[in-house]
Amino acid sequence: MDESTPKRQRDLTLQSQKDNLKQHEAQEEQRMLQAQKQYIELEMRKFKRKRMIMQHEHEDQQLRDELGKKEQQLQQAHAMLLKHHEKTQELEYRQQKSVHQLREEQINKQHDTELHNQKDYMDRIKKELVRKHAVELRQQPKSLKQKELQIRKQFRETCKTQTKQYKRYKAQVLQTTPKEQQKEVIKQLKEEKHRKLTLLGEQYEQSIADMFQSQSYKLDESQVIECQRTHEQLEYELEMLTAYQNKNKKQAQEQRDRERRELENRVSVRRGLLENKMDAELQQFNQERAERLRMKHEKHTKELEAFDNESIALGFSTLSLIEVSREAYADEEGSLSGSMISLAHSNSSTSFPAGSL
Repeated sequence: MDESTPKRQRDLTLQSQKDNLKQHEAQEEQRMLQAQKQYIELEMRKFKRKRMIMQHEHEDQQLRDELGKKEQQLQQAHAMLLKHHEKTQELEYRQQKSVHQLREEQINKQHDTELHNQKDYMDRIKKELVRKHAVELRQQPKSLKQKELQIRKQFRETCKTQTKQYKRYKAQVLQTTPKEQQKEVIKQLKEEKHRKLTLLGEQYEQSIADMFQSQSYKLDESQVIECQRTHEQLEYELEMLTAYQNKNKKQAQEQRDRERRELENRVSVRRGLLENKMDAELQQFNQERAERLRMKHEKHTKELEAFDNESIALGFSTLSLIEVSREAYADEEGSLSGSMISLAHSNSSTSFPAGSL
């Protein structure tokens, strides 16, 4: 247009240009609003997807923390069970040791008392035997005197018998002897009588002497034999008592060893059962943890797939949702407002293309 163009035409042309610009601006504004709406919806889907992923990660972390706490509690419970087992084992061993020590002390005390009583018994028997022998030695002269009196009484009775026999024999001889020879015969008979009585008296005296010697020898010999037999009997009784005590000690030691082995077996079995129980609980916990993690993972995968399918149904591509948003989300609450501010700033700078005016 130049100066020769009529004013009316210029005005009409200018008005037409203005109308075209307004229409173009309206179209451009409509296009920008549509693009802004699509952008906001895309960013909202991204934000929701990111929020879902963050929520899944938070749930995963919570589940891991919960499982970690349970595992820690299970480990503490197992440690407490092991400590309780060790304390119980220590108490059982200490109690058994005290009982065994008490039994051993009681047996030793009993054996010492038995040995002491046996020795007192042996000393008493020996003293009684010595006292008995002393009494026998003191009573020996009295008993010998009584036997001597018996022998002498027997000698007198024998003498009386011999005298009676002599008188009868003298009467018989005198009856057959002449009277003038009777004195000589009587004298011979008296001498013979005296000789026989003297010989008989010597025999009895020798018998008394032999009796004294024999009785003294027999008493000494019998006392020696009795002392020897008593000593052997006491030694045999002492040996029998010692053998019985040794056998009793051996049986008591075997019983203590057997009880100690039985306690060790019970403790070992209880420890094995406890370890099996802990292994079973740990295995069950690991299975439960794996199952819960699997279920949580499947749940999150299904939720994410459902969200992506919904996004595809709404017209969004999966790749556009996976792309990292260009906006920096300050926090979860201000992320949407930050997107809107960024979008408004972008629209203000590109509302009208360069040279459109």
